[in-house]
Amino acid sequence: MRYVKEDGTCKDLTIAYIGGGSHAWAWVFMTDLAKETQISGTVRLYDINQKAADENKAIGDRLFARDDVKGDWKFEVSSGLDEALKGADFVVISILPGTFDEMAVDVHAPERYGIYQSVGDTAGPGGLMRALRTIPMYVEFAEAIRRCCPDAWVINYTNPMTLCVKTLYRVFPQIKAFGCCHEVFGTQKVLRDICQLETGIQGIEKDEIIVNVMGINHFTWFTKASYKGLDLFPIYKKFIDAHFEEGYDDPDRNWMNGTFNCAHRVKFDLFRRYGAIAAAGDRHLAEFMPGNEYLKDPETVRQWKFALTPVSWRKERQAAKNQEADELASGKKQLELKDTGEEGVQLIKALCGLHRMVSNVNIPNASGQIRNLPKDEVVETNAVFSRDSIAAMDAGEMPEDIRHLTMPHVENHELILDAAIHCDFEKAYQAFMQDPLVKGRISAEEGRELLTEMIRGTSAYLPEAWKEI
Repeated sequence: MRYVKEDGTCKDLTIAYIGGGSHAWAWVFMTDLAKETQISGTVRLYDINQKAADENKAIGDRLFARDDVKGDWKFEVSSGLDEALKGADFVVISILPGTFDEMAVDVHAPERYGIYQSVGDTAGPGGLMRALRTIPMYVEFAEAIRRCCPDAWVINYTNPMTLCVKTLYRVFPQIKAFGCCHEVFGTQKVLRDICQLETGIQGIEKDEIIVNVMGINHFTWFTKASYKGLDLFPIYKKFIDAHFEEGYDDPDRNWMNGTFNCAHRVKFDLFRRYGAIAAAGDRHLAEFMPGNEYLKDPETVRQWKFALTPVSWRKERQAAKNQEADELASGKKQLELKDTGEEGVQLIKALCGLHRMVSNVNIPNASGQIRNLPKDEVVETNAVFSRDSIAAMDAGEMPEDIRHLTMPHVENHELILDAAIHCDFEKAYQAFMQDPLVKGRISAEEGRELLTEMIRGTSAYLPEAWKEI
């Protein structure tokens, strides 16, 4: 691990990027690196789709040849995992496990049984199936990191976040891995906007909204929130009381104009019911709750003013991104140096010793940062990032009503991890049937039929043992 030099820089870093052909996170990462002058080095791109990695190298090369880019990074394409990881200082992982054809089965097969999913990558049947595909790959990643760069810091962006990070630690307990998610940032922005609307104070920055974060990824909560000492809970409550039916429509992200957007009515309802601020997009939050609530049927979803995300939309977006990649690689189009809102590069700088910062992070609950959740669960709380260190901040006890909602997912994480590692259908079935979206909505026989269909639908990306199902 390289640290700060006398001139206040950290040079010659090596970053291994697993999923280096990404058309989302990789471009964001490049954009953020382009603005930095304190760190420099080499990014090794590794992807099972080498053409996509080659395109990203061309995109990176073109970006860092521009006069308006001050960063100094080289891009290489690695043909193998070990080659990419050898001696790396940092490892970034952002992969799509399988294809959108498999995800179409994950999301849409359960709809025949009246089970609807708004995302399908973290909880519910889709989260389980995505985990079964992803965990075997993360076992391989963890083993390769232990072999090739055991001291590297590993940043995960892949969903299901909790199970990806949990797998890395299960295989390699000494790994220095953490998961980054921007859902908390979105809720901080909502709080900032509501604070400005209710108080008349303008110019508040998102980072000035100080929050106590606790939960599991995509089912996170703020139990405290303030702006310069001003308690935001009464302000949030006042706004909800006045605007519960219409919700809050961000003028830049109206819920009617995009599948990822919402009017935050699910958040508002959860605050009324549980007294804490749910801190993720409504599409994610809804999937952690019982299936007869926010995701009962498409009309119920419309009433709560969020959206189901059809996989057909993801395929259309992927086709557009493929076209954009061709244009960027050939120079017909340029990456825009805009503010991405992501913190990955800033966290790397903190771990190099260039500064100290606090951010939400997904790591094991080993220090008991959430006092009444199991210590082997991966939880999301705030942590202090500094030179070669992530120190989880004490988030306190999770309110009991929220803990009651969270524990079925915690228990399922153990079942799903064991099912994926050991190709155990019965454990997968147990997790499937007790997931809140499924529980009580289909019979035991229907559950077996549906799970079997879904496993067969993704068998090309599962270990051989699953093909006997």
